[in-house]
Amino acid sequence: MKTKNIFKLLTLLLVVFSFFNTKAQESTTDDNDDSPIMEKKGFHVGFIVGPYWANKYTANLYNGYGLDVNGAQNEFANSLMFNKIINEYGGGYGQVDQIAQVLGVDPASTGSNTWHFNESDMPQNMHYTINFMVGLNFRYSMDKKSAILLNVNASKLKVNGNFTIETDNPINQNQVNGAYNVNTFSIIGGEQRMMFQFGFSRILGDNKRLNIFMEGGLNATLAKFDKNYISIKSLTIDLTTVYIPPNSGGYPSQVYFPKHIGIGFGAFANAGCNITISPKWTIQLPVLSATYDKINIGANPLYKFQYSVGLRGYRNF
Repeated sequence: MKTKNIFKLLTLLLVVFSFFNTKAQESTTDDNDDSPIMEKKGFHVGFIVGPYWANKYTANLYNGYGLDVNGAQNEFANSLMFNKIINEYGGGYGQVDQIAQVLGVDPASTGSNTWHFNESDMPQNMHYTINFMVGLNFRYSMDKKSAILLNVNASKLKVNGNFTIETDNPINQNQVNGAYNVNTFSIIGGEQRMMFQFGFSRILGDNKRLNIFMEGGLNATLAKFDKNYISIKSLTIDLTTVYIPPNSGGYPSQVYFPKHIGIGFGAFANAGCNITISPKWTIQLPVLSATYDKINIGANPLYKFQYSVGLRGYRNF
């Protein structure tokens, strides 16, 4: 999403808020009357919890290719999975073929090539699972319906996908299913996100207990690459390290990749039901939220939608 589109969304939100604000002023009196609006002026502190749906676009950061020094995705021959599966764990550099061991086939050192891994076996279906979001939310009510808000929400995301390794069928086995067995294994990623929202909130309606609310404003998302690994049966392989083979007089070593981290900006819009349960406590359920922002990690980050549904409670001071 371009910057001008963000401002278009914010302008639309402001128009909507202004419309309802005008209608509310036409139908309400000052703060000293017996208005049915139950929101209390002042500073409110709240919490929120609920499921968070991340857009799958950035899940490709965890697809086993990795990024080069320019931030572009590696070619297969330079990918993390190629170097780990073929070179480091697959008998390269004169080491033990651990891949053959866990697959229960003959290693390449015996002169046979009984297992195969090529670009067509790379993960193609990376996606985020449904994750939970928690946060602290703050607002300052300027009157009984309008408030300035600051939300700080966080989520720890998990990314799932599959890849394959082919193994030869024994010669004496029935070849109905072809010359190869296709074995499917898991690739896992992990990511941390912290979302900062600054904006405006407006309650719509005059009921003493139950009203609709709308919120909107600017959003900033800080995202951090957390982990990335593959599992081949009992063998777990970390993709965040690079193996350096021993040279003359040297020792093999592991070099850790820097973990990607970045912040992206966009806009958010929230809506839901505002329920006043006492002079001190307000709950909002559900809090339907959408952000349109850039998750600024990985190759070619773009503006995408993220969604959440939450339960929020406020303590009025």
